[in-house]
Amino acid sequence: MNLYDFIIQNKEILKILYGLIIGFICLIIVLKTDKLFRISFHQGIRYFRNAFFFYGLGFITRYVFGTPLLADYFNQYYFLIIKILLEFFLIMAGFFLFYSLVWKKFEAHRKGYFSSLLNPPIFIFYILTFLIIFLDNLWKSYFFMFSSQIIIFILAFAISLINHVRDEGKHRFLKFYFLAMILSFIVWVLNSLAAFFINWDQIILINVSGINIILFLLFLFGVIYITNIK
Repeated sequence: MNLYDFIIQNKEILKILYGLIIGFICLIIVLKTDKLFRISFHQGIRYFRNAFFFYGLGFITRYVFGTPLLADYFNQYYFLIIKILLEFFLIMAGFFLFYSLVWKKFEAHRKGYFSSLLNPPIFIFYILTFLIIFLDNLWKSYFFMFSSQIIIFILAFAISLINHVRDEGKHRFLKFYFLAMILSFIVWVLNSLAAFFINWDQIILINVSGINIILFLLFLFGVIYITNIK
């Protein structure tokens, strides 16, 4: 039995462990970035923090509370709610991560909104998110979620590339951010391929999960690095 066979045979238990690992990484990122925000009051850090708060909720929702091992205890409506919550958390996390790069263009006239969860620009993202969820449930697919996230990370990749070039490599955290945007884009593309063209191929999903862990660890490493500097 090779490693892939072992993972596939024990995939539901390992998915729970996977969700808990990602959730724990996100928790550390949230705590450290919240501490950094309270020191610097940098508004972009607030939105970056929110992104990983939502990512953590999304992975815990999907892989812990949405595990098929609970199918004997809950009906189909429970898992429909899990699906809706999963989309909401993941889509909003992507929007928050993107907005952490562009917030100055919308809040340059002020020191920042009182709330980073409830303000005019974020309300637009909530509306877009609910529209995407509605369309996906109408079409009974994840097409609009995948498409929206691929577009978001193409834009985020372009913006982080511009920031990295302008910075001329002076700030190492921007290198982490730039690399993380590339990996995020790759993860969403691979997930899309697995969903729509390869019928959720197990081997590809295992590899994507591995890349996901590397991606979140990369964000964590970048946050720890900049926190230690501060």
